Amino acid sequence: MSTPYACREEDAARIHDWLVNRGGILIWRSANLSNPGASWTTPAQDANGGPYEKPNWQCASQPEKHILNIDDVIVYTPTEVKRFHVATRMSGNGLSIKVTDGGSRRLRTEVAKAHQKFGQFAWHVFDYDSYENARIMIESERKPMADWVAKHKETTCTC
Repeated sequence: MSTPYACREEDAARIHDWLVNRGGILIWRSANLSNPGASWTTPAQDANGGPYEKPNWQCASQPEKHILNIDDVIVYTPTEVKRFHVATRMSGNGLSIKVTDGGSRRLRTEVAKAHQKFGQFAWHVFDYDSYENARIMIESERKPMADWVAKHKETTCTC
């Protein structure tokens, strides 16, 4: 059996709707060498029932995977395990803010520590609402999409 597709709990209702009403979901991997780990999830069909086009220029020309079955999807709940200020600087052209080299090293170190401490996948996100803080996240709970749907049947319109 292949590895199931994992979606965040906040996206589960939309993913379920796409599985039921839009021909499944497509997973697109990045072809952009400056963004190698990125991926995008889209419905297989557009709102008119036609094939969904690739979401942006960074995507490979064809999706990596087409998922049709609810049993091939798990839902995870992200939990914050650490929060800290990360140093930033203006980009070379002055149009955007970048994390400093030291800030990047600290992010990598803290993600590795969380992975080691909790024994599972860890990642970082930025909280721009509270002065450029980084948040280290882990998956606190994983469950099959079918279990999530059963628990949220009253709020999931496509069940």
